[in-house]
Amino acid sequence: MKLLKLVFVGALALGISSTGALANADKGQKLFAKNLKEECGATGAKIAAKHTQAQWEKIGNGAGLEAEIKKLCPKAEPVKANFLEHYYDFFYKFASDSGNVPSC
Repeated sequence: MKLLKLVFVGALALGISSTGALANADKGQKLFAKNLKEECGATGAKIAAKHTQAQWEKIGNGAGLEAEIKKLCPKAEPVKANFLEHYYDFFYKFASDSGNVPSC
C-alpha cells in the first residue's frame, strides 16, 4: 500500500511539473501581440495564415522558425529562444488550413 501511494505521488508530481514545460499556443498568441505585432505590421492571424500546418511543421520551432519570423517581420528584434516553441504552437494552431482564428 505504501509503495502504491509513493508511485501515485511520484506520477502526480511528474505530471504537474512537466505540464508547465510544454509549449502553449495561448502563450504564443500573447507573446506575439506583445513582442511582434507592431514590428510585423500585421495581426497574428495574418502571419500564422502565411503557411499551412504542414508548412509550419516543416519550418519547425528552432532556427527555421526564427529565420521565418525574421523573413515575415524584418523589423523584429531577434526572438528569444525560449519563446520559439510558443510562437510555433501559435502559428501551427492558427495556420491557413486549421480553421481556427486567433483574437489578436
